[in-house]
Amino acid sequence: MSFKNLCFSTILCIAVFSSCNSQNTTNVDVVGFEQAIAKGNMQLLDVRTPSEYQLGHLSNALLANWNDEAEFKKRTAALDKSKPIYTYCLSGVRSAAATQWLRQQGFTAYNLSGGINAWKKAGKPIEQAIAIKQLTKAEYEAMIPSNKTVLVDISVVWCPPCKVMTPIVDSIAQANSGKMVLVKIDGGDQTELCKILNVNAFPTLIIYKQGKLLWQKEGIVSANEIAKQLQ
Repeated sequence: MSFKNLCFSTILCIAVFSSCNSQNTTNVDVVGFEQAIAKGNMQLLDVRTPSEYQLGHLSNALLANWNDEAEFKKRTAALDKSKPIYTYCLSGVRSAAATQWLRQQGFTAYNLSGGINAWKKAGKPIEQAIAIKQLTKAEYEAMIPSNKTVLVDISVVWCPPCKVMTPIVDSIAQANSGKMVLVKIDGGDQTELCKILNVNAFPTLIIYKQGKLLWQKEGIVSANEIAKQLQ
């Protein structure tokens, strides 16, 4: 079933069965959702847009925009099928569709009934973005030594593939200590720099040698490929 058809079907189901939510085991109320988060060993997924996420989100939530099919599939491919996923959106409609799709892919997934609106109405805490100073191109270039090999890791905390790549990048940096410099940039904060560098997805890895850009790649990359480019 396509994303569009799945969304339409889910909305119809919600309209027809809204009075029977207690029988829908994929829907979880605010109390149950909060209890699941407190227990840990789960994955929390915000399926709204990045701009909505920046306005306020649940603590430690990953982000995969349901409205962007390619992005959603790419980011959720990095999730762990051995751990349940608890999804939410604004009112529960998008996350209900996302939950159904995730279950079709073999995940154990649950949806916050009423979305973040219900969460806030119940007085539960959310995290909101604060103003972050934007790095200029000159400030970024000053972070790239012209006499060393530099690996730049542009990631965000809410990106599932970034969580996969972080230990790989860190281990490479440790193994090459003294031979290269690792520069980490928060792409969620440094949005203007990402535009300048043509970073369109996270994570994005960039390698410089003698101050010149040698290699740039987005998504999950093997340690062997990175090591080869660093040689």
